[in-house]
Amino acid sequence: MNRREALRLLAAGSSVMLPPALSAIGRDRSERTALGLVTYCCQFRRKMLAKATPSIRLFEPNTFLEHCISLGAGGMQIRLGVMDGNAAIGLRNQAEANGKYIEAIVSVPKDDSNLERFDAEMKTAAAVGAKAVRTTIIPGRRYEYFDSLKMFREFEARGQNSLERAAPIAERHRVPLAVENHKDHRTDQRVALFEQISSEFVGACVDTGNSFALLEDPVETAKALAPWAHSVHLKDQAVQTYEDGFLLADIPLGQGFIDLTKIVELLKAEKPHVHFSLELITRDPLKVPVLTGRYWRTLHDLPAEDLARTLTTVRDGATDNLQYISRLGPAEQLAQEDANVRASLDYARDVLRL
Repeated sequence: MNRREALRLLAAGSSVMLPPALSAIGRDRSERTALGLVTYCCQFRRKMLAKATPSIRLFEPNTFLEHCISLGAGGMQIRLGVMDGNAAIGLRNQAEANGKYIEAIVSVPKDDSNLERFDAEMKTAAAVGAKAVRTTIIPGRRYEYFDSLKMFREFEARGQNSLERAAPIAERHRVPLAVENHKDHRTDQRVALFEQISSEFVGACVDTGNSFALLEDPVETAKALAPWAHSVHLKDQAVQTYEDGFLLADIPLGQGFIDLTKIVELLKAEKPHVHFSLELITRDPLKVPVLTGRYWRTLHDLPAEDLARTLTTVRDGATDNLQYISRLGPAEQLAQEDANVRASLDYARDVLRL
C-alpha cells in the first residue's frame, strides 16, 4: 500500500474520522491556491496520525506533499534532512508533476563541526529543486529568552557567525537561505545584517506577524524586508489587552488585524516569484508583556511612540475570537486545526488572489 492509498484508507476508516475537506484527494483546480503550508500548521494532525497509524509519518516529505496536494495548497515548507539521490529526484518529480513548490527548513551551522551536516542538507534542498531554505539565527523570543542585553548580544554575534559560515554553502548550491524575523531582531537590525553579509543567496523569510511583538508595524516590516525576501510566512493575528501587555494569537487569514492585502501586494510587486506559505500554529494566545520590566531588558532604547502605536493598534483592533486550544480535547484540537487551515487556504484563494 502506498502513502496515498494509506491516507485515503485512514480518511475512510471508522476509528479515525477526518473532515472531508482535508481527506479529499485531488481537489478541483478552481479550489486550489498558490499558498503552501509549513509543517507547523499540522501538529495535531501529525500526532493523530502517528497514534492511529504509526506507519504514516505526516512530516515525511512525500507524505506531507501528498497532504498539501489533497488540500489544493500550492506547496510545502518542511525539514528535508539528508536524502539520497533517488529519493530527492522522486520528491522533485512528485512536486513538479503536481505543480507544487518545495521549500526546506534547516538549522544554520553553529560551528565548523556543523558544516558537513549543513552542506549535506543544502545539497538535498538543491536536488529536490527547493526554491528557498528557511532558517533562524537567534533562539527564542527576545523578550522571554534573554535576561540582559549583554546576553542577547552574545547570541546575536553567534547568529551572525553562523550565517557567515552558511552563506558560501548557500552560494555554492545556489539555493537561497531565508532568515525568518523570529521575534529576535528588529527590522533595521536584520536589514543591516543582510547588507553586511551582502549575498544574493542570503535574505529574508518575511513573517507577517512576528515583528508586531517587537512593537513594529506589520506593513512597514514587510516593506523593509521585501527587497531581501526569498520566502514568506503568511499569518494573521488577533489581539487583546491583558494586565501585563497584550495577547497575540494565530487565527485564520482575514480574521485578524493585519492588512494582508497590502502586504501581499507590496511583496509580490518587489519579488514577483516569491512563494507564500501559511504558518498558522493552532495554539493558545502568546503573551507579550510590554508593561513589565523584563520585556525591556533587551529593548531599552525603543522609542515611546512605537509602544504607543502598538498599544493603540491593540486597543482599536481587539477582538474576542482568540482560540484557547489547551481547553479542548484531542478531537476538538484537530478539528480546530483543520478548520484554521481550510479557512486560510480559502481566504488566500478568494480574497488575496494567491
